[in-house]
Amino acid sequence: MTLSLELLPESGLREVIGFLVRLIESAGAVVIFVGAVWAFGQFVASGLRGGGQVAGFNRIRLRLGRFLVLGLEFQLAGDVLRTAVAPSFTEIGQLAAIAAIRTALNYFLGREIAQERVELKNVEGPPGQTAPQSKQGEGTRM
Repeated sequence: MTLSLELLPESGLREVIGFLVRLIESAGAVVIFVGAVWAFGQFVASGLRGGGQVAGFNRIRLRLGRFLVLGLEFQLAGDVLRTAVAPSFTEIGQLAAIAAIRTALNYFLGREIAQERVELKNVEGPPGQTAPQSKQGEGTRM
């Protein structure tokens, strides 16, 4: 007779992990949704103020990019957690493909965010000093 000591049977563990995966992926979706709503609101507000300034638009894109990167990280965490319990080769292959795509998206978003930061820094000049109105538009930060 073999004595098996399991804290949680595999089926129960799969259910718990399934719940956690849905929770984490939902958090990622909420982060992306909140970022999109915020960016849209800022874009509309900028347009109503008579915007059109490149620096303001780039700030909005930069913050939206941060939301997207964070949301994608949550989504990737959910995918990794999904394969935590006895994954099949098919699940491992799917995870590898999803991870590669999401990692590439994160890489390029991160690169674009860094590039936008540099461009904004060049437009605004040294800290405490704003660019002339003709170049930047409005001298306030969003």
